[in-house]
Amino acid sequence: MSLVELRDVHKRFGQVEVLKGISLSLEKGEIVAVIGRSGSGKSTMLRCVNGLEQVQAGQIIVDGIEVTAPGANLNLLRQRVGMVFQSYNLFPHLNVERNVMLALRLVKKIDKQEARRIAREMVAKVGLGEKVLAYPDELSGGQQQRVAIARSLAMQPTLMLFDEITSALDPELVGEVLRVLESLAGEGMSMMLVTHEMNFAKNVADRVIFMHEGRIHEDGPARDTLLEPRTAELRSFLNAVLH
Repeated sequence: MSLVELRDVHKRFGQVEVLKGISLSLEKGEIVAVIGRSGSGKSTMLRCVNGLEQVQAGQIIVDGIEVTAPGANLNLLRQRVGMVFQSYNLFPHLNVERNVMLALRLVKKIDKQEARRIAREMVAKVGLGEKVLAYPDELSGGQQQRVAIARSLAMQPTLMLFDEITSALDPELVGEVLRVLESLAGEGMSMMLVTHEMNFAKNVADRVIFMHEGRIHEDGPARDTLLEPRTAELRSFLNAVLH
């Protein structure tokens, strides 16, 4: 059984069909980069995988949980699936350690001492051990995004979803966030990421999915797909992004 399975998924916002029959699977330990123009349905697909958006048709199964079933246990799903967004969504009145501890205490009901130990371990893992008592406004955008990643990792997810997590960052800060993703990849973390970082996708992802107008237009090994696109649409997209 695949870790993630989407079967003929359709999603509409009002009259606009954003996902037009998406089918894909992701195996445990696999890293899938999702690319495509703005409005092609990439972020919506990620939000459907995490149960943040309801679909009109089709089936989504993640780590044995049928997300699209009536009464699906979305709380359990979100303990197993970490999601990091463009915006860091850190609580400004809590320091780094307490931002990371919060879900461990509230959702997993872990005692304070153990939650603090896990938080410190995860903050160190993203290279911010010395910032554990800093507040979000004392950190750069790249550091805040790394704290957001640490907060997700603290829940020990089986899958991480990343939605354009470098797009709001200054260019010089992008590398520090991508290095964290590379180290997660090296540890075998299953990941699905929407990204415009083509070099990262080519060098780190196992597969690339190119979405175009709400459909999966190409899906193949990362290097081959990016170096030798099969369709005019992907060629045109890569020309626009790379030049």
